[in-house]
Amino acid sequence: MTWFKKKEALLDEKAGDALWSKCNACQEIIYKKELERNLHVCPKCSYHFPIPAQKRLAIVTDEDSFEELDRVLSPLDPISFRDLKRYADRLHEAQQKTGLKDAFITGRATIHGSPAMIGVFEFNFLGGSLGSVVGEKIARMVEKAVDEKIGAIIFSSSGGARMQEGILSLMQMAKTSAALSILKKERLPYISVLTDPTLGGVTASFGMLGDIILAEPRAMIGFAGPRVIKETIKADLPAGFQRAEYLLQHGMIDFIIERRKLKATLGKLLALLYH
Repeated sequence: MTWFKKKEALLDEKAGDALWSKCNACQEIIYKKELERNLHVCPKCSYHFPIPAQKRLAIVTDEDSFEELDRVLSPLDPISFRDLKRYADRLHEAQQKTGLKDAFITGRATIHGSPAMIGVFEFNFLGGSLGSVVGEKIARMVEKAVDEKIGAIIFSSSGGARMQEGILSLMQMAKTSAALSILKKERLPYISVLTDPTLGGVTASFGMLGDIILAEPRAMIGFAGPRVIKETIKADLPAGFQRAEYLLQHGMIDFIIERRKLKATLGKLLALLYH
């Protein structure tokens, strides 16, 4: 009898998970359909839930305008890295889980009629880490933007450089920064959108190089995490340290934009920067 009760409770729990979500900020239980209608923003406290790359593209681009590029680029295991698992196995698992070859999607799209090259990180793929393929896709994306005389937008959501690729992952910081300097030389706009979290080598390179830098509310943005910094300097950190609001207050970003207003804002910025 007890076994049947446990099984029943487990089924109820699974059914509940399929229908309801719990807000990470206010702990409110939210009906999933309502959350989806609200673009995965908590209706009680406006906490912005992390969303997959494909969903973000659907939210910010004009319908049926996104054309993916360099879809087949796939990472290798250049230093035969192994920790608890082989890097090759981790890649395979991430590819099976997300349906992507790597942690970054690039393509061409329009936003309220204005064309742009767009890149979006997928955090569910090894924490959105910056590896050789991500760096290459950003460089190619910028080259295409220059060829077509249009701007570029990158939505960052990353834990930083991919340690499994060693120094090759760190080299992507210089590679992507150099690529963006060409965009700047051609006087084409680059808009950086920072989402929760944006950390490590992504923040230290292209994340903070935008002509305009936007962020979603309460996004964590920084290099090392606050726990590491606190342990290193042996001091308490200011309230809200490394959150988007703190960075805005200290001049590190330009605007904080709610998700429901992001598409309209990007459309206006592109139209303004093109003229």
